Amino acid sequence: MKILLVYPEYPDTFWSFKYALKFISKKGAYPPLGLITVASLLPGDWETKLIDMNIEKLRIDDILWADYVFISAMSTQIQSANHVIDRCKAVLKPVVAGGPLFTADYEKFDRVEHLVLNEAEITLPLFLSDLENDNPKHIYSTNQFANVEQSPAPDYSLVKMNQYSSKCIQFSRGCPFNCEFCDITALLGHKCRIKTADQIIRELQNLYDLKWRGEVFFVDDNFIGNNQILKQELLPAIIDWMKRHKNPFHFTTEASINLADDPELMAMMVQAGFLSVFVGIETPEEVSLEECNKVQNKNRDLIESIKKIQRAGMEVLGGFIIGFDSDTPGIFRQQIDFIQNSGIISAMIGLLNAPTKSQLYKRLQAEGRILEKWSGDNTSNAMNFIPKMDRKILEKGYREVIRGVYGGQAFYERVKNFLIDFNPGVKNKNKVDFRKLMAFIKSIFVIGVFDSNRKYYWKLFFWSLFHRRELFPWAITYSIFGYHYKKSYAKIF
Repeated sequence: MKILLVYPEYPDTFWSFKYALKFISKKGAYPPLGLITVASLLPGDWETKLIDMNIEKLRIDDILWADYVFISAMSTQIQSANHVIDRCKAVLKPVVAGGPLFTADYEKFDRVEHLVLNEAEITLPLFLSDLENDNPKHIYSTNQFANVEQSPAPDYSLVKMNQYSSKCIQFSRGCPFNCEFCDITALLGHKCRIKTADQIIRELQNLYDLKWRGEVFFVDDNFIGNNQILKQELLPAIIDWMKRHKNPFHFTTEASINLADDPELMAMMVQAGFLSVFVGIETPEEVSLEECNKVQNKNRDLIESIKKIQRAGMEVLGGFIIGFDSDTPGIFRQQIDFIQNSGIISAMIGLLNAPTKSQLYKRLQAEGRILEKWSGDNTSNAMNFIPKMDRKILEKGYREVIRGVYGGQAFYERVKNFLIDFNPGVKNKNKVDFRKLMAFIKSIFVIGVFDSNRKYYWKLFFWSLFHRRELFPWAITYSIFGYHYKKSYAKIF
């Protein structure tokens, strides 16, 4: 068989880093980890080709080459995914689709010949067996969860390595918490299923052998879901491997706020090379945390918890939500003040939406408040349900928050305040190479000359140069990120 693996294009979103990537002459942030893992599950004598539409065009010749076209996508990629399906249908090429988009909303895709849903380690072999017997079904699904110790390493040989700013691997799946607005536990379960330390070391070694150096993103839903295994097995193995290979990588991941409660774990993560962590903060309002069952964030000083992680040497990136039923118009100022005071530079701020598999969707559907399926867009004022707050007040307040956080002066003040006290535990990020030098030069012209925030750029430029010279590259990087965030939120501004 000849299998074409297609990853649809992302729209312009917060995490696309579309505008920032241009500074370093990269086309994509991360390769499609799911698809290259699926590639490793296919028979070894099959031919495979990967087209990530975020870095290259899907040509008709690619589609005609294949016997089957495999598509995987997130919710936000639905428009591009439908376009790919249309193109395949036009030339009578059968499509096999899976991943979060299709698993959550499979009923939207009757035109797809074969829907291989849930975790591919379980459902894909069933499809392949039926295919071998010339009797493949339309839908393959399961309510079981895969043993990730048996999951193959992703096939990075399919990836155009130099087109991405980062690479990604996965240690665990699932999350022990049950936030109402999140569909992770519905898709992947409460129990954190983990790979062995040996598996992760082999995957890191593979990236190293492919000459990759730089950022590696652990895409876990909650990296610290089993902190004892982390401290006893995985992190010691990574620390040893990194030392023997002269620290070729730095890592980022996602974790819950209770990371701040474990100084030993934070210290080990920094020693292993973790530079940053994304944390779902959601809201500073205790009543709203209670409403959405964000139990891990309740009854704590959230800003102090963030500061603990920052003082340990890791940057905190944060997710924030507006539009809970218990929110009042005062939440807009609260969110602005919280983000400014926390020092979270990369703050993803979105209006509440209800993914199809979430508990929130079920509740709102029972209340007759669901309007449509969620588009996955995290940089617009779209909501897929009827909010309790007046919609016009909510949208106006959301714009105020975006302007209050990403307006030029506010953003650059937050960067400066963060850099005043931050001492990164990982030092190898600041090694200068040609790509970084060109990004620096581009920032001078694109932001320092032509951007409306240029005066704030130059203030940060000279302040960091004279007061935190060792973090001067960070200041330039954050200026570039700010440029991207402002552009990605342009339709809100």
